[in-house]
Amino acid sequence: MDWIQVCIYTTSLGIEAVSGRLLQLGIYGIEIEDEQDFKDFLEQNKSIWDYVDDELVKQKEGETCVKTYISANDPDILAAIKSSIIELKEYDKEGAFGRLEISLNDIKEEDWSNNWKKYFHTMEIGDSLVVKPFWESTEIADKKVFEINPGLSFGTGSHHTTRLCLEDIQSVVKNGDDVLDLGCGSGILSIVSLMYGAKSAIAVDIDPNSVDTAYDNLERNGFSKDAYNVIIGNILSDEDVQSKVLEKKYDLVLANIVADVIIAALPIVKKALKTDGTFITSGIIRDRAADVTAALLQSGFAIVSESSSADWVEYKCKLI
Repeated sequence: MDWIQVCIYTTSLGIEAVSGRLLQLGIYGIEIEDEQDFKDFLEQNKSIWDYVDDELVKQKEGETCVKTYISANDPDILAAIKSSIIELKEYDKEGAFGRLEISLNDIKEEDWSNNWKKYFHTMEIGDSLVVKPFWESTEIADKKVFEINPGLSFGTGSHHTTRLCLEDIQSVVKNGDDVLDLGCGSGILSIVSLMYGAKSAIAVDIDPNSVDTAYDNLERNGFSKDAYNVIIGNILSDEDVQSKVLEKKYDLVLANIVADVIIAALPIVKKALKTDGTFITSGIIRDRAADVTAALLQSGFAIVSESSSADWVEYKCKLI
């Protein structure tokens, strides 16, 4: 089936009115692009990230747009949308809802399903690891191949922080290790640890989507759930999650998150890590590196090595 993207140009004030018109027509799949809404969201969720890509900020600049997608084979619904927006424009005498004009964009089914694939290709990471999307058949001799479905996940190995962690995992993991992955996302770090000989891995994330994503990637790479467990919840505040995680100690703890969460999680990491274990942490923007360094030292960790890529920093640590 082919689709039509319908974009209705309005203002922040007009979002509710335009969305309401679409809802009255039985259209519930609505996408909103609004610069002020985006800025408010960033301001209200500062604890989740330290850095937002400039390209994303630039993309959100400009006019507010309410989008929906309709079947190209249903001209009646398109006519109904146009008629309803004309009525709204006549009602909005003072122009508070903006120009209320509509633009259309034809979208082929195959484009919608597959266009994102052009942005992700096989990558060699470190000396012995290859990360490849499932649709490519690349085989590289004498290297371990991690197969991933990027359409499902966040954390594909392409970001600087993930690559830094993966490079250290290749030299740190030993046969029989127990691994804890905090902020697991797609599960890439903990599953790659299994590929390098780890006996078991616990993966923790606040996003419920991580369950299906991580288990999908686990199965793709030939491992069973006997060696892997995904726990959903906030390890900083959820005592049940903490209790499950701290049932044993780990040879390797991974945390590719953001500075504030890493700092807050250090007491838990300290309890979870074996005396001779290793803590690998990244997701740290350069401007926050000093804060994380100070917290690590104050919490009883020694920084064994520091690696960086672009504006991102990764630490490999041991307990003092």
